[in-house]
Amino acid sequence: MKTWCKSLCLLSLLGISNVACEGENRDVDTSTVREFDIERFMGKWYEIARYDHHFEKGMDHVVANYSLMEDGKVKVVNHGIKNGKPKEITGKARQPNPEEYPGRLEVSFFLWFYSPYWVLELDENYQYALIGSDTSKYLWIMSRTPELPKATLDKLLQEAQRRGYDLSRLTFVNQGK
Repeated sequence: MKTWCKSLCLLSLLGISNVACEGENRDVDTSTVREFDIERFMGKWYEIARYDHHFEKGMDHVVANYSLMEDGKVKVVNHGIKNGKPKEITGKARQPNPEEYPGRLEVSFFLWFYSPYWVLELDENYQYALIGSDTSKYLWIMSRTPELPKATLDKLLQEAQRRGYDLSRLTFVNQGK
């Protein structure tokens, strides 16, 4: 857990710099949804696919739980299994400018260092989402269920590709029972 926590803290620190990394493409379409109800977004989300990063590499059964706190921020609890052992980290998220950019959130797992967490696509019933950031460095496909119907997954993959994301970088998460 300590290594995972340190990695996420480092990610948060690096995320605030917004410095382009090698292999990072800033020419992707990172436009977010225009309507977003943060209360409907709360609850359990399964990670279906992601761009792999050090802090999640080798993790399966990855789930994110979001809950509103009294101060208007969102409590974020990420849980997964790595090498047969449960890993969990708790952070917070906020909407910096919900009136102008409702689909843009920022997430922090370390002090006050926040990184972009942008809702790129969202089912009208809040059952699945395509999540990215302000660059092509991060991408997630999330669902309220451990699996998505093939047609839905294909639709999200096509949308990610249309936006300029490299689908060959996706890792599909084992959400087995």
